[in-house]
Amino acid sequence: MKIRGVPTRTIWPAADGHGVHIIDQTRLPHDLVTLLLAGLEDAETAIRDMQVRGAPLIGATAAYGVALAMHRDSSDQALAAACRRLLATRPTAVNLRWALDDMTGYLAPLAAADRCAAAYARAAAIADEDVAINSAIGEHGLAVIRRLWSDRQAAGATRFNILTHCNAGWLATVDWGTALAPVYKAAEAGIPLHVWVDETRPRNQGASLTACELGWQGVPHTVVVDNTGGHLMQHGLVDMVIVGTDRTTAHGDVCNKIGTYLKALAAKDNGVPFYVGLPGPTIDWTIADGVAEIPIEERDPREVTEVIGRAADGRRIAVRITPDDTPAANYGFDVTPARLVTGLITERGVCPASAAGLLGLYPERGARAP
Repeated sequence: MKIRGVPTRTIWPAADGHGVHIIDQTRLPHDLVTLLLAGLEDAETAIRDMQVRGAPLIGATAAYGVALAMHRDSSDQALAAACRRLLATRPTAVNLRWALDDMTGYLAPLAAADRCAAAYARAAAIADEDVAINSAIGEHGLAVIRRLWSDRQAAGATRFNILTHCNAGWLATVDWGTALAPVYKAAEAGIPLHVWVDETRPRNQGASLTACELGWQGVPHTVVVDNTGGHLMQHGLVDMVIVGTDRTTAHGDVCNKIGTYLKALAAKDNGVPFYVGLPGPTIDWTIADGVAEIPIEERDPREVTEVIGRAADGRRIAVRITPDDTPAANYGFDVTPARLVTGLITERGVCPASAAGLLGLYPERGARAP
């Protein structure tokens, strides 16, 4: 994808062959700042503090974090310690564990002297694979949008309205995005799109990140408060909902940013198709019941009690919006049951949100599915 016309990824190796550059997403949309990750600690901080976020990008950053650790110490003990530290940063996104398992399986059989170069090569391969996966999600999602747009055109519509929640665009991945990859492919194909962007409290990742990247790509969009979606659907102003996911169970339950479940309920009640864009590594084949089995991250209450923005003088400031003595709960995710999901859009195609649907696309996982 592009920033002001310049093709850009969210993570890329530094020229010295050691460090890794990222976009500091906590500074968007007002400031475009890149950071250099020079060691394991930097990667750990970047994931925990959400300088990088989104399941696929977390996975790629974790892979590079292992490489940074191997640059310093490539022993068995250092490899195990690096993976433990990185795994503790974000408990919900399954790509984090997937990437660390991949790196461990790739590096453990190698001699310590060979691990550093191999770690950087494997991390780069994981990043490239993510780009290919997301581009394929976009192509399969484009076919869904074409079909739905054809129906809307036949009914006299002049544009196709999509609602999305949180950020599942290219800023959540290495490139293209998951839920937004079909949007970008459809825009390139000339389909007249408009995207309703949930602000997505408490961190406003829709208002700050999704709106930012849609603007960079020239896709028409409008930011709305989180609770507007049901109203828009009741009045026929949403033709499709598409969201991402941090973890999808083997039976098709979807864990995504808090508030996604409510959008799915509203979509079901109003007959609006509700799709989820996801890469294969986001599927957790070890669990079936998302509500009972997925750990839900609880984050700093200050994300609820404060908002961060840019003051009139250009300063980035935090402003408290609740009484000083009022506590806050900050659940990062919720689970949308498979029965509310119209379809899952993956790199291998589109399937029903069910065990049979997923195994139809990933038959090699049959022995592992619960």
